[in-house]
Amino acid sequence: MAVLCPTVLASTEEEYNSQLKIATSVTKRIQVDLMDGVFAPSKSVDIDKVWWPADILADVHLMYQKPHDYIQQLIKLKPHMVIIHAEADVHHMHFAAELHKADIKAGLAILADTTVDSVEQIIHSFDHILVFGGKLGYFGGQPDLGLLSKVKEIKEHHPEVEIGWDGGVSDQNAKQLADGGIDVLNAGGYIQKADNPQANYDKIMDLIDKSQV
Repeated sequence: MAVLCPTVLASTEEEYNSQLKIATSVTKRIQVDLMDGVFAPSKSVDIDKVWWPADILADVHLMYQKPHDYIQQLIKLKPHMVIIHAEADVHHMHFAAELHKADIKAGLAILADTTVDSVEQIIHSFDHILVFGGKLGYFGGQPDLGLLSKVKEIKEHHPEVEIGWDGGVSDQNAKQLADGGIDVLNAGGYIQKADNPQANYDKIMDLIDKSQV
C-alpha cells in the first residue's frame, strides 16, 4: 500500500523547526526538501541546520546542482534516503554507491521534461524514483497527472523500484496517484498549511486505503 510523507520545505531555521514539528506529529516518515538556489530558483535552509528526531525516517530530496559536494554532510545526517536529480551535475551511479556503502537508500528524481529512456541505464542503481510533477522549490500547484505514464514505463523494466510523487498532492488526486502506481506520495502545502494537519493526513490515507493497486 502507498504511504504519505509530509514534506518540509523551509527557508529559515525557525520555519524548518516549525514544519518539522507538524510533519513528525502525523507520521514517522517525512521528506526534507533542500535547495541550493541554483538548480532550484529558491534557496532552503542550509544542510547544517537540518535535523530530525531519532525515531523518524527522513528522505532528503536534494535539489542541488552539484550534490556530490555535500555527500559527507548528508551521510553524517544518517537519513533513510537521499534523492538527487537526474538533471544534476553528478556521476549518479557513483553517488548512489557511496550512499549504499553508508547503508542509506538512493533515490533519483526526474523532472517533467526528463524522459524515462534518458535515465534507463542508471535506474538499476537506485532504490527509489521520484516523479516530480510540481514546481521546483514551492508547495502546492496543479500537478500534471499525465506524468503517471512514466510510472508504467519504469515498472515494466524495474518492478522492484519504489516510486514517489512530488507536486500538488491533495485529497483531490491522492487516490488517482495511488491507483497509478505511486508508492510514496509527498505532500507539502496540503499538510503544512492545514488547520488540522492530522485530519488532512488521515483523509489522504483513507483514500489510499481505497486504492485498487
